[in-house]
Amino acid sequence: MGGKQGFGHVPPLTPEPPFAEPWEGKAFALALLSIRAAGANTPAFRYALERVPPADYLASYYHRWLIASQIMLADSGVLSAEQVTARAARLTGADTAEPGPPELNKPQMPSGGPGNLRTLDTPPAFAVGDRVRTADLQTAGHTRLPGYVRRRTGTVTAIRPAAIFPDSAAQFEGENPQHCYAVEFDSRELWGTEAEPFHLSIDLFEPYLERVT
Repeated sequence: MGGKQGFGHVPPLTPEPPFAEPWEGKAFALALLSIRAAGANTPAFRYALERVPPADYLASYYHRWLIASQIMLADSGVLSAEQVTARAARLTGADTAEPGPPELNKPQMPSGGPGNLRTLDTPPAFAVGDRVRTADLQTAGHTRLPGYVRRRTGTVTAIRPAAIFPDSAAQFEGENPQHCYAVEFDSRELWGTEAEPFHLSIDLFEPYLERVT
């Protein structure tokens, strides 16, 4: 749950099948198809996940994927909430009329090519070993800077390939590719002196960081 307290320990991985129930596999496939049908992208899907109502978000992992798919399709005018409600009613045997279709509003964001990785002409601003501080970022949109690492100090341990900037791509404002870094934080820097001691490495984009002098 992104560093939040009260959700217990992360269970260890087991050799169980990837989907506990058949519907989970269908939800996974529907989510991938919905991204394509909506003319969206992976950051936009993550942004839709962030807008899932809390009760649905906590219901189960693939339940939130289904709700996020519906949100993303509604954003693009492919599907409306009224259509979903009517279809669910008809599945229970109710005689419900089909609502009119919404106005199609698919995003038109140019892409420089497949995948998320990009090549930049400008050199990275930071090097391995640099001490950096994360931004005090407040946004109503999508970001890949977790709340629990904001305003925290860490060390660059690796330079990752440049990639499209999720904060821009999620709302179809352009790819805006950025350099990316692995930044290592001490657990006590993130959660206080009483935290279990360990180091956490997070991949962070250059706009999230400033040098510590």
